[in-house]
Amino acid sequence: MSVRNYSGPYADRRRGRSAIVRAVPWLLAAITIGLEIAYPLVHDQNRRLVIVATVVAFFLASTSHALVWRGVAWTLGYLAVTVGGGLLVEVIGLNTGVPFGNYVYTGGLSSLVFGVPWVIPLAWAMFAYPCLVVARRVSRNPAVVPIIAAVALASWDLFLDPMMVAEGYWKFSDIGRVLPHVTNVPALNFVGWFITSLVMMAVLDRLPRRIVPDGQPGVLFLWTFFSSVLANAMFFNRGWVAFYGGVVMGIVAVPYLWALWVGRD
Repeated sequence: MSVRNYSGPYADRRRGRSAIVRAVPWLLAAITIGLEIAYPLVHDQNRRLVIVATVVAFFLASTSHALVWRGVAWTLGYLAVTVGGGLLVEVIGLNTGVPFGNYVYTGGLSSLVFGVPWVIPLAWAMFAYPCLVVARRVSRNPAVVPIIAAVALASWDLFLDPMMVAEGYWKFSDIGRVLPHVTNVPALNFVGWFITSLVMMAVLDRLPRRIVPDGQPGVLFLWTFFSSVLANAMFFNRGWVAFYGGVVMGIVAVPYLWALWVGRD
């Protein structure tokens, strides 16, 4: 059976539209990176606006890539797990102290939904997608992929929580044990992040595997890795945060770079 390609009067328009659609995730990724570069350069209320804009842009970058290359059904499943699951675990955490410890949002970041800033579930979703993509490149073992992806996602919190607590967007009421030299976030919080990430990634990895161009989420993951280390070390005077986050995220970033180098699908 031969395959016929459409070559009618609108063929060029269709191909052009397809190219434009494929470019949208990359455009949103570029906007995300630009906003993150701007973050250390702004202050006060402008910094909050940049944070919210960055989360929205990153979320749209991840969601648009999933939609373009993995389809509507896959994307809806991904959003249900990450946005819905992220909101659910945050609401549980606020009301029970499990699994992140006792904390409260101050309301300074964005308006609240069930006590949770609406940008927070989007933040779970925005970075969960690159973490899943990277983990699937590093390993094909279905028992290992969720662990790798969970390490990647939880390692991001080693950068995130110290920064957001320092900015005053949320705070912990019972610090308890901490990582050495990181005194504003309980160590329990990071354990809770890993457990939550592991459950989330185990569910996400049940979504169908498809071989598609995954350069965009890979770039966003590596950008997050390198920029977070650099920003904390050079701009925010949080060398220990850069060290902890860099080491743990590097556990995934280095094998991912190796997989790219050897051309592993």
